[in-house]
Amino acid sequence: MSLLSAPHSTEPKVSEREARQVAEAAREQDWRKPSFAKELFLGRFRLDLIHPHPLPTDEAVKRGEEFLAKLRDFCETKIDPARIEREAQIPDEVVNGLKELGALGMKIDTKYGGLGLTQVYYNKALALVGSANPAIGALLSAHQSIGVPQPLKLFGTQEQRDAFLPRCARTDISAFLLTEPDVGSDPARLATSAVPDGDTYVLDGVKLWTTNGVVADLLVVMARVPRSEGHKGGITAFVVEAASPGVTVENRNAFMGLRGLENGVTRFHQVRVPAANRIGPEGAGLKIALTTLNTGRLSLPAMCVGAGKWCLKIAREWSAAREQWGKPVAYHEAVGSKISFIAATTFALEAVLDLSSQMADEDRNDIRIEAALAKLYGSEMACLMADELVQIRGGRGFETAESLAARGERAVPAEQILRDLRINRIFEGSTEIMHLLIAREAVDAHLKVAGDLIDPEKTLSDKARAGAAAGAFYARWLPKLVAGPGQLPRTYADFHPPGHADLGTHLRYVERSARKLARSTFYAMSRWQGRMETKQGFLGRIVDIGAELFAMSAACVRAELLRTSQDHGREAYQLADTFCRQARIRVDELFGRLWTNTDDLDHRVVKGVLSGTYTWLEQGVIDPSGDGPWIADATPGATTRENVHRPIR
Repeated sequence: MSLLSAPHSTEPKVSEREARQVAEAAREQDWRKPSFAKELFLGRFRLDLIHPHPLPTDEAVKRGEEFLAKLRDFCETKIDPARIEREAQIPDEVVNGLKELGALGMKIDTKYGGLGLTQVYYNKALALVGSANPAIGALLSAHQSIGVPQPLKLFGTQEQRDAFLPRCARTDISAFLLTEPDVGSDPARLATSAVPDGDTYVLDGVKLWTTNGVVADLLVVMARVPRSEGHKGGITAFVVEAASPGVTVENRNAFMGLRGLENGVTRFHQVRVPAANRIGPEGAGLKIALTTLNTGRLSLPAMCVGAGKWCLKIAREWSAAREQWGKPVAYHEAVGSKISFIAATTFALEAVLDLSSQMADEDRNDIRIEAALAKLYGSEMACLMADELVQIRGGRGFETAESLAARGERAVPAEQILRDLRINRIFEGSTEIMHLLIAREAVDAHLKVAGDLIDPEKTLSDKARAGAAAGAFYARWLPKLVAGPGQLPRTYADFHPPGHADLGTHLRYVERSARKLARSTFYAMSRWQGRMETKQGFLGRIVDIGAELFAMSAACVRAELLRTSQDHGREAYQLADTFCRQARIRVDELFGRLWTNTDDLDHRVVKGVLSGTYTWLEQGVIDPSGDGPWIADATPGATTRENVHRPIR
């Protein structure tokens, strides 16, 4: 049964334009604080926004390091990662131990019983516990980054915070429920309803991929309130008690990785939720979700950094012990280049994460693009690093840790980390959606002044006014893209101290490339105008260039911080230099692919594939897939399944 023709579908029927309007209404419209990444996409390299590198307070460091020490001891003595992988479940005693440690409340203010850690140390904790087992990292992250605590912190009433945050800090696990069987990145079609009835709302619908949903005590649920007298309606956020009558966890899902993940399918049938549990006004649900994700997305690159550090450790130890043709494999160039990539990229990812997190803690910059870039870049690069580790390990990389141990070798779960990391390219916004989300923010300044020019529904007078405003804006902006400090050989000389690699040359490259990126974007808007939003290949490459330039900037700033304030400054400069040289090769290739690519040919082939032109190419194989619809029936109604909800106490 096709996605488009499923007769049981109850999702609202919306046009492409209506779907875009819903997404546009949900995004933050204004930029009240400066943004390094936004300026970068506009061709303005504002190094002053990130250098000198911001630092946490002494109190934040003391509190964070004390907790990390306790968490490390817990991970080393109480967590058996092999058991979690074998049994596909985090033992209850581990979860309860984390509760006693305060790990559920890492980001919750101390006045509610939490630990009050900064974003920097929250991420360090996720990297640590995620390296012990990524499913535990996912549990803690889903609970605090997108579950009940974060939206209540940003949008909840004082009464809601008093009622729910103490529970979330110590005892209750929370989950975030947005996705539905036929609704993913297009929330305009969201079908779960919340019908007002007196001082309550009645919820009906089905939610899919509810991370933590199988064991959760509290849920953040996105549901559509119908417009009626006294009710604005729209997608709205609610805190729902998971034990409420009518809430059923119908399935615990299983995946290629994260085998301990408590992720399921949750059905709501006539579930009554007090109006007092509504977060924010009616219709604000998507805005709440997107704003929550601005910093919430930083949890995924945190665990990617942890994975990179582990990959580097295993690559170093194995490549020194394994000898081929008379010397350790690390000294063979084919292997050594992979190790260099892992080391340099891990350094850069940690630089991106720490910089973005510290800016989030200080709240002096708008980091919506930085956090999105960190998620996008971290998830992609971590998968590449894990894949390279598997290749370095050879046949042992493809073999499970359990099998390695059974025949007497070190139980290195290289294949597991590759499987576990793969979901990060999909979690909390797939790479493709992140490309579009970041691209929308990157061209925001252009759309503000010239958007009406390319809007087919605007009148001639609207277009005339937009033309005048655009002319004034571009008359000021375009000349600044011609030349800049990146063309002066002594610019950023502070980043070339005696005896160290020259990072100034890389910052000059970033400055020049930022202007080139902005010129390319302007040219594309002039060329394609209203069709620009359909050029997803082009937009993806624009964003990928920006991600590389951001990572280069962060790596250089972090290296200078380490040189001036900590040990390993010379080594940090070497890693930053290596990373930047690798990144420049990727950037140059991406610039070339902006205009030399197969996008149009690809589109033609896709049309042929969907029309059946190439079905002859599919002959000669057996399809082992089972029967059943492509998308499960999500019709509201009473459940016919056993409730597998399993709260942990």
